[in-house]
Amino acid sequence: MELFSYFRSSAAYRVRIALNLKGLDHQITGVNLLEKAHKSDDYLAINPQGLVPSLRTSEGNIVTQSPAILEWLEENYPEKPLLPEDSFERAKVRSWCYQIACDIHPICNLRVLKYVSSDLNGGEKGKLQWIQHWIREGFSALEQQLDTGRYCNGDTISLADVYLIPQVFNALRFNVDMTDFPRIRSIYEACNQLTAFIDAQPENQKDAS
Repeated sequence: MELFSYFRSSAAYRVRIALNLKGLDHQITGVNLLEKAHKSDDYLAINPQGLVPSLRTSEGNIVTQSPAILEWLEENYPEKPLLPEDSFERAKVRSWCYQIACDIHPICNLRVLKYVSSDLNGGEKGKLQWIQHWIREGFSALEQQLDTGRYCNGDTISLADVYLIPQVFNALRFNVDMTDFPRIRSIYEACNQLTAFIDAQPENQKDAS
């Protein structure tokens, strides 16, 4: 498999973690967003949205959008599951994932931040206020819902951890005060002791710069 990734993309970060957790053989092809590589004809032929990540399967098929990629991996490589067996527990984990993927991440990604800072004349200060506000809003609700234990869903790694850790990375990158989120901070620290998460970290990617 081939993952088209940008080292600081939290969506690509999710998929890197999942591939590592499942122990799947893959190669990573860097797509530099700052150099507009995602707008090149070659990449748009792979993903017409011009977004990362994209996954080329071993059969040569292309899957885009990280939630779809993660669900595809779960369905096709169930030997190391990232969703619980119980249907209610699965729904709970998915709820946490979607809170991050639908309500926090999309309004805090690169193209939105560029629009806030440039087109809306918010500048760097406005961009920072924007991302800090929306991450805090999302984390405030999530903090109250996560189970007790080492990870999001107790003591077993789940898809929720795969979504959460990249979002915390972004929060720390943009100086979000994490004082009010001890549960989230604890999960972040616990996950980042595991090789699958360490190897997926942005600073450990070959295209990191």
